[in-house]
This record gives sequence, C-alpha cells and structure tokens, in this order.
Amino acid sequence: MGNVRDKMMQDLDMAGYAQGTCEAYLGAARDFVAFHWRSAEEMGQDEVRQFVGNLLKVRKLSAGRVKQYLAGLRFLYVKTLGRAEAVSFICWPKQPDRLPVVLGMPEVRALLRALQVPKYRVLAATLYATGMRVSEVCRMKTTDIDAARGVIRVLGKGNKERLVMLSPRLLTVLRTYWKMERPTAPYLFTGDNGKPLDPKPIRKALAKASAKAGIEKHVTPHVMRNTFATHLLENGTDLRTIQVLLGHASIRSTTIYTRVSATLIARTQSPLDRLLQTG
Repeated sequence: MGNVRDKMMQDLDMAGYAQGTCEAYLGAARDFVAFHWRSAEEMGQDEVRQFVGNLLKVRKLSAGRVKQYLAGLRFLYVKTLGRAEAVSFICWPKQPDRLPVVLGMPEVRALLRALQVPKYRVLAATLYATGMRVSEVCRMKTTDIDAARGVIRVLGKGNKERLVMLSPRLLTVLRTYWKMERPTAPYLFTGDNGKPLDPKPIRKALAKASAKAGIEKHVTPHVMRNTFATHLLENGTDLRTIQVLLGHASIRSTTIYTRVSATLIARTQSPLDRLLQTG
C-alpha cells in the first residue's frame, strides 16, 4: 500500500482537496486494504463489493459515513490507479433529509460567553461572523485580512478563492486577540507547535461550552456556519450573495437554508388568514 498511498497523497494534493478530506480518503483506502489483507492493485470490483457490504451490514455505518468511504475508494481507483471499472457499480446511499441545526441569537451569545479560552471564543466568533469553514478559519493568515476594504480573503475547497465580509466589530476583536495572544506568524490561530490550529480542539470546546450554556443542540463548527447563513437570510440577504459568501458551487446547496428560517416561515401569511380577510 505504501507506494499507492504516496501516489494517492500526491493526487489528492494536486486536486486541492482539504486536509480533512485527504485524511478521510486515505483512511478509507487503508481500511479497505486492511480488510482484505491484499494490495489495492491486486483487487477489483468483487473486493470493493465485499468491503461495502461489510460497511453496511456488519459495521452498520451511517449513510454519510459510507458515502465518505465510497468517495475515497472511487478516488483511489479512478484517479490514482486508473481503473474506473472497479468502482463503476457504486451508487451513493440515500441520506436522511434532515434540516441543518441552527442556533438562535440568544444561544449564540450564551455559547460565546461560555467559551473560556480566548482563542476558541474568537475563533467561534469568526465562524459566526463570516460563515467560513473551520478549516478555512484555522488556516487564516494576517495577510488575508483587508481592513481597508472590509473583507477577508479565503482559500476554500479546491483552492478556490473568495471574499467574505469583515465587520468592524470582528476586526476589533481580531486585533485585540492578536495583541494578547501573539500567534505564530503568519497565522492567526495556531497550536503549541506554531502551526495552524487543528480543528479538533475547537470542536471539543464548542461541545463543552454548549453544554455549559444549557444548549441542547449538538453544536459544531458547521452549526456556526449554518447559523451565519440562516441569520443572513432572515435579515434580508439574497440567496445568491449567501451562496458566494459560503463558497457553494451550486445555489442548490444554499437553498436548504430557506427551509430552516423560522423568521421567514413566521412572516408567511396562511391562506386561512387571507380567507378570513376576504370573507
């Protein structure tokens, strides 16, 4: 697997995948090889089918987790090994159509107050203020901040660049944080090793803070991103602008927030009201 793994890492890097995606895909390939105790080059569609069957029937993984495994195996065989026929049968498992988790403004305030470590509190505030992915915030550099124009330059999925808003309040918070913490240049959020902060600590910090604040929802960095988008929509921001801010390739990914906006739903007049008004 060693040589194939190195090639796969190189291919993932060339494709510009995020670090978390690279780790997930490599992990899928590693588990597949370990399951059969054979090299990926020696195996084909039959072995892939057996492995997928194990994921579904024995390990009983969620549809989302299985989809991640399938995406990793598809990349391995299509891109790295050039044997698309080995995974041509793959169909994505249907995932439950669940609404995104969104926090109310009182919950956001309570959450930020409950985050005791300044670094995590500022990082969470940045997630909510910009809608950036946690991996994007963790890699954010001081040079990405354009205070004069009021924007932050973001290097997103597939090395695609976009701009997000930099509110005056967030700029003040970031400047105060930088003066207090003096993170290792050029990054704003770094670990003890001076490298960009790993997302895992902020995930744990959000879970701990939400419990402390009495928030019953499962709060993650992505929930902060959901909350950003939903609050913008409720404040009148059009979907196209939200799509650009989030870095969605398709507006279809953005329209889901129209289904979770309690404010927009409450503003919609029931046909019963119109019936009574015209009666």
